[in-house]
Amino acid sequence: MSFAISAEFIAAENRKQEAALAEDYAALARQLERRGISAEAMTARAMSFAVAVPTWGVGTGGTRFARFPGPGEPRNIHDKLEDCGVINQLTRATPNVSPHFPWDKVSDYNALRQEAASHALGFDAVNSNSFQDQKGQRLSYKFGSLAHADRAIREQAVEHNLECIAIGRQLGSAALTVWIADGANFAGQSNLNAAFDRYIESLKLIYEALPRDWMVFLEHKLYEPAFYSTVISDWGSSLMAALELGPKARCLVDLGHHAPNTNIEQIVARLIRARKLAGFHFNDSKYGDDDLDSGSVDPFRLFLVFNELVDAELRKAEGFAPAYMIDQSHNVTDPIESLMASAMEIQRAFIQASLIDRESLTAAQDASDAMLGHRLVKQAFITDVSPILAESRRRKGGAIDPIGLYRASGYRARKTAERPPVEGTAAGIV
Repeated sequence: MSFAISAEFIAAENRKQEAALAEDYAALARQLERRGISAEAMTARAMSFAVAVPTWGVGTGGTRFARFPGPGEPRNIHDKLEDCGVINQLTRATPNVSPHFPWDKVSDYNALRQEAASHALGFDAVNSNSFQDQKGQRLSYKFGSLAHADRAIREQAVEHNLECIAIGRQLGSAALTVWIADGANFAGQSNLNAAFDRYIESLKLIYEALPRDWMVFLEHKLYEPAFYSTVISDWGSSLMAALELGPKARCLVDLGHHAPNTNIEQIVARLIRARKLAGFHFNDSKYGDDDLDSGSVDPFRLFLVFNELVDAELRKAEGFAPAYMIDQSHNVTDPIESLMASAMEIQRAFIQASLIDRESLTAAQDASDAMLGHRLVKQAFITDVSPILAESRRRKGGAIDPIGLYRASGYRARKTAERPPVEGTAAGIV
């Protein structure tokens, strides 16, 4: 029988820390009360927050040079759902998973949906893959897919996306995420405008096939693997495409898909204004598309992104309904630990941004009081909301200390014994 962490084990581990948590929570509540903020309201807010995890994220990732398989990594979608279930079980913040096809293909998707439900999971946006050649594939994507010069290759890529929509409908999803690697490594390799036109032509066919209540999320990326020119390289290109396609097309923001020093929170603000923000692939970066754990390098940037998101929520910005997902590659850590840590850091940024005194901030901005405005924002960022996050997990049946409990459970060792490594394992992204 497959090993699982029991509710009794979680409760027993929590009891060891409940007294300390109660003390820390009471101290934070008193501090916030002096600022006119209810700790209980913030706890309820934390309990309502959710971010999806990618099925590929629970596998060991890699670099352009190598991939070092991890012990007990998932061999298939069934193992992935098991690991994703543990992440939500302990953090109570990741109730949905985002699958990737054809990596996660099965013969019976109704059964897969029921299997996910047995782990208390639902399905978020489905992701297509026309950036790799798959076994038995008739035509190659080496030089592109949806924007390829060859119509037959474009048609093959469109057909794959239509298949993903059909699968997603069976899983209960309501969105398709499209990222392509199309572009050029050499000047003169492709006509820059013609490639963009072909992308739009292909996306229109996919857009027309969307169910009435579905969205298509357009994902841009500055570079890699197309180093000279990427067809959808920035938020401007993504926005142009989304505007041309129609109201069901929106722009996805991956925090690592931008040039260094880009003001990502300003891009978020602009997309909110244009009613074209699809949502996020959360991660962190130092140099480029590093796919590091969220909040591990620049937590202030993550917080500033949520400052814009909370602002839009509170003022009820038209069309504001962002989808949140983690998108990371774990090369030197246990993927489950990294995803739990990231989920908590994303939730932390959300609650910290919720602490900002919006009325005072607006007054400072209207008075051009630069220092006061900055201090009001910084005050929220430096507030340690860990007791609120831990209490929200405890109340929902999760772990006060998810990573500590996970390690104490021996889950990874048990899965290593249950999952002998196999060649071609369906693990993380290289």
